[in-house]
Amino acid sequence: MAMRRDASEKVTSLQVAKRAGVSQSAVSRVFTPGASASPATAEKVRNAARELGYRPNVLARAMVSGRSQIIGLVVAYLDNYFYPEALEKLSNALQARGYHVLVFMARQTAECIDEVVEEILDYQVDGIIAASVALSSQLSDRCHEAGVPVVLFNRTDGAEGVSSVASDNFEGGRLAGEFLIAGGHQRIAYIAGWEKASTQVGREAGLRAALGAHGLALHGRGVGNFRMEEAKAATRALFEGPGPGPDAIFVANDHMAFAALDVVRGELGLRVPEDVSVIGFDDVPPAAWAAYDLTTLRQRANRMVEQTVDIMLEQIDTPGAQPRNVALDTPLVIRGSARIPKGWTS
Repeated sequence: MAMRRDASEKVTSLQVAKRAGVSQSAVSRVFTPGASASPATAEKVRNAARELGYRPNVLARAMVSGRSQIIGLVVAYLDNYFYPEALEKLSNALQARGYHVLVFMARQTAECIDEVVEEILDYQVDGIIAASVALSSQLSDRCHEAGVPVVLFNRTDGAEGVSSVASDNFEGGRLAGEFLIAGGHQRIAYIAGWEKASTQVGREAGLRAALGAHGLALHGRGVGNFRMEEAKAATRALFEGPGPGPDAIFVANDHMAFAALDVVRGELGLRVPEDVSVIGFDDVPPAAWAAYDLTTLRQRANRMVEQTVDIMLEQIDTPGAQPRNVALDTPLVIRGSARIPKGWTS
């Protein structure tokens, strides 16, 4: 049972050591992530700490070691299913390696992102992971001068010298185009995400490359900005006007593809995939739901997280380590929302 103490009375590690019958350094090892202590010693120390009401002073330890064991994580939005799941995996993976995560939200503007990262640096973090945002070259230099490594997660448009982990978005877009063309589609449209995002740019470029290789051009284009309501409006606009609407739509992510499917089926009364095929990008859990049954390009979230954590800790442990830029493959997951060409399997 923990002892009741005056709030102003701080229990020290020396007191815990005396009560547990161990050295003060043993107490420090027990409460230091990654340090070694025998199970018997750890049990004695933790029991003594509970009885005395002791809590280790993380900030003081950081001042002595020069390490805060904190990683700053900046993200622009969480309404896309991909990010909450990926960020949970990132947090768990970093915690398993002895690090804590501080999450900061930023709007998709250079000024806001720079302000947020400057704030993160004030917390004396050991590193920064920027998910769904990019850094200016000036801010990248500022982080480098502060000795704080940066890794971009699901972005590749960082300043020179910044590591990044993302999918091969160009190849994913190209594969989507080849699949739709092989399925006999001629009027292929595209719904873009946020125009300045490297993910958006790469996916559209890949699609256009596939179309160009077969003598085709985009039948129509809308911008959804990775937002559901904007994606719905973009889908409606593709079918307006006197000419025929698209017979296939490649959408820059699953979140917007769900919106496109809702409009195509629910508002326009068209059949999927008989009248219109729809392909997304990410393979988030709802893509497999019967209501959507979405054909999509899979982002390998587990591998992205593993690579991001490995690169981050390598750069923390080895100052001056060369930046790494990783692009992972994006397999096509074939479901029922797109016409399946003969001979294609997932």
